[in-house]
Amino acid sequence: MVRASEYPVLEFDSDQDAVVNPFKWNLEKFKTDKLIITFFPEVMESLKKDGLIEIERQFGGENPVDIYRFTDAPEILITLGYVGCPACAGNLEVFAACGLTKVMFCGGGGVLDKSIKVGELLVVEGAIRDEGFSYHYIEPSRYIYTDKAVTKKVTDYLDEHKISYLTGITWTTDAMFRETKALVEQRKAEGAKIVEMEQAGCIAIAQFRKFDYAAIIYGGDDVSHDDWDTRSWNSRKGIRYNLVMLCRELVNNF
Repeated sequence: MVRASEYPVLEFDSDQDAVVNPFKWNLEKFKTDKLIITFFPEVMESLKKDGLIEIERQFGGENPVDIYRFTDAPEILITLGYVGCPACAGNLEVFAACGLTKVMFCGGGGVLDKSIKVGELLVVEGAIRDEGFSYHYIEPSRYIYTDKAVTKKVTDYLDEHKISYLTGITWTTDAMFRETKALVEQRKAEGAKIVEMEQAGCIAIAQFRKFDYAAIIYGGDDVSHDDWDTRSWNSRKGIRYNLVMLCRELVNNF
């Protein structure tokens, strides 16, 4: 049933089915249920070059998606994420239709607090839903939260291995060029520590399709002041490689 609203994005439909539904496509199931989504293309290239991953499957179309498996841990798959909820979380729903039930996300995001250092890890506990995608899966709300039990498995592992991290919520936006000073201050006041473009959608898919999902985002560029500071966040190759390998251990620990 569609709940009427003045604004189309808030007209939530409780019908669990849809005209286009990947769960009706009889897709070939993966031989495993574990996946890492990373936003670090240079790490993927390094893993391929060193023979640490090999192709598992390609989803064709105008925007093909490659899924790889680790050669020494074939029970773990990895793919390069697409930017934004419709692309990243939309693909994730297709992957879930192929049997994946344990997903670990790793990427970088803009910090809303300058004290968060480049490379500092944030275990995502939820997101402010400042996008449109998630509203088609989960009823309208200002926040959406990760599963506490799954998130605790991540933090317990990090504690056990003495890996430093923060916890908190992100600000998921569709419009990277509309992070105005006033909005940055408002989202920061609401508790968001990092701004990014995928978490609200990915969390919504995990809730809707009922699979385990967790995310770690490292502190990247600084958007907390009037002038944008890149802090050379996307050239921190060691941090990014190590985070992917950490997520490999974490997704096996769900």
